[in-house]
Amino acid sequence: MAEAKVLVIGGGGREHALCWKLSDSPFVKQIYCAPGSVGISATNKVESVDIDIKDYPALAKWSKDHSIDLVIVGPEDPLANGIVDALTPHGIKCFGPTKAGAEIEANKEWSKKFMNKYQIPTARFQSFTNADAAKEFINSAPYPALVVKASGLAAGKGVVVASNKEEACHAVDEILTDAKYGAAGQTLVVEELLEGDEVSVLAFTDGETVSIMPPAQDHKRIGDGDTGPNTGGMGAYCPCPLITPDQLADVKDQVLKRAVDGLKAEGVKYVGVLYAGLMITKSGPMVLEFNCRFGDPETQVLMMLLESDLYTVMKACVDGTLNQLQVTWNTRLSAVGVVIASKGYPETSTKGCVISGLSQASSTPGVVVFHSGVSRGANGSLVTWGGRVLLAAARAGSLRAAAAAATAAAEGIDFPGKQYRKDIAHRAFSNMQSLGQ
Repeated sequence: MAEAKVLVIGGGGREHALCWKLSDSPFVKQIYCAPGSVGISATNKVESVDIDIKDYPALAKWSKDHSIDLVIVGPEDPLANGIVDALTPHGIKCFGPTKAGAEIEANKEWSKKFMNKYQIPTARFQSFTNADAAKEFINSAPYPALVVKASGLAAGKGVVVASNKEEACHAVDEILTDAKYGAAGQTLVVEELLEGDEVSVLAFTDGETVSIMPPAQDHKRIGDGDTGPNTGGMGAYCPCPLITPDQLADVKDQVLKRAVDGLKAEGVKYVGVLYAGLMITKSGPMVLEFNCRFGDPETQVLMMLLESDLYTVMKACVDGTLNQLQVTWNTRLSAVGVVIASKGYPETSTKGCVISGLSQASSTPGVVVFHSGVSRGANGSLVTWGGRVLLAAARAGSLRAAAAAATAAAEGIDFPGKQYRKDIAHRAFSNMQSLGQ
């Protein structure tokens, strides 16, 4: 039965979670991951391979030589750089959008104009390439509060929520004048700050049908109580109760389906995952941004709840048969993931610190530890190798139980200078308290 060979592109926690879920599939014989990681390699059926994922001709040749049935692209950079466009002409099937489809994440200015064109609810905005013009707009802007964003890909950073106009102008100088984010900041977007709860709603799509995933919430800031600088994400939980079933239905129709149909109208058949980062405002859900791939850390908790066979779902997206499939999720359970980051993150990362307590945490029932930035030390020990090092995920019958288990697992893993949040899902708990739950 197991015949398929799959190549997953990437080596972080998101890709570890995808490999972990794919390994469950009776239809998958072998999973390769490039570049992969120590933790990914320890997963059943998975082998990390040392290929240059930026060398598309070599990647195409390797995929043909190894009879790869499906290439799954994890990170946004290869998608934005056209990996799918490069592999498809060789007859290699890819789960992920083309370069034109990835523009929805890679170019925030384009994305905002696209949303306006196809009446997808989003904040009012202006875009600039000139610092003086941007600052002039900020000082006369009719919005009470502003967000300044680098238009290009800045690895989950490049977004400044300004508490006043002076701070917004300083962000303009950093992004446009000082080129803090390089080419990603050659254009910037200034938009009104939306108030409410942030929720992530992801969907599988084959370019026609949209199958939404349970809503999740990512915790961006480094410190408890959502304090300190923004990061790539310090934890997530799912399902998120801060969006109602009616609002979720609206997001499916007025955001995700509208975006897929809009892309189709632009001549782009969008295949893969479309991720809507939303603000649940008083007037309903509004889009903060789109991503052209699975989120990290949302993927880790979503995969804990996916009941359907992941390979079958991805193959249906690529084959254009998603309408024939009912994707099922176990929303009777909750999943919570707590990121364990290295000293200095998010400004810097600390490499080479020996990690202890991993095997004990991993052997706890209901807990899975996903590797994000881990390497093998000189004496065979596991060491930190990046900003976000690990994610301790737990699945349980209630959100409180899952959060307690994930936090306990994170507490039990140790290395010098580790950082982790003890309050993942706190907004859901506040909401539940106000409802008397």
